[in-house]
Amino acid sequence: MKLPILIRILVLIAATCSWETQAMAADGLITIRSGFGPEDTMKRLEAEVKAKGLTVFAHIDHAAGAAAVGLPLRPTDLIIFGNAKGGTPLMQQAQTAGIDLPLKALVWQDEQGATWLSYNDPAYLAERHGVGEPAKAAVAAMTGALHAIATKATAP
Repeated sequence: MKLPILIRILVLIAATCSWETQAMAADGLITIRSGFGPEDTMKRLEAEVKAKGLTVFAHIDHAAGAAAVGLPLRPTDLIIFGNAKGGTPLMQQAQTAGIDLPLKALVWQDEQGATWLSYNDPAYLAERHGVGEPAKAAVAAMTGALHAIATKATAP
């Protein structure tokens, strides 16, 4: 079997497998339903991020911020993470990509109590900033890593 055909088959299999976990994808945002509550999902997400050798730069607990000013908000927690090796190739092609980097993931709970994990699709970010062919490998690596991290954090 020729390599290009094998690659196409593998991409098709990956897309089919991700169809079950990917609940929504619109405007570059990938959202996956979690089999855990918000707190456990975030703990699992952070553990996976660190296991991949990425740096956690910050957590932003939007619900705690809302509560501090007397406003209600269901659990909504943002984690900001990444590394220079992954993001720099995008910024070398288009420095404006720095507005979307480092990477971010949001764990949130909907009105029915379901927990979700959302993150920006690296391919969408690359397209948004006009990142060219030289960063293609970095975008593919980010895409694969984010999918693996999100899947492991949300799957029972």
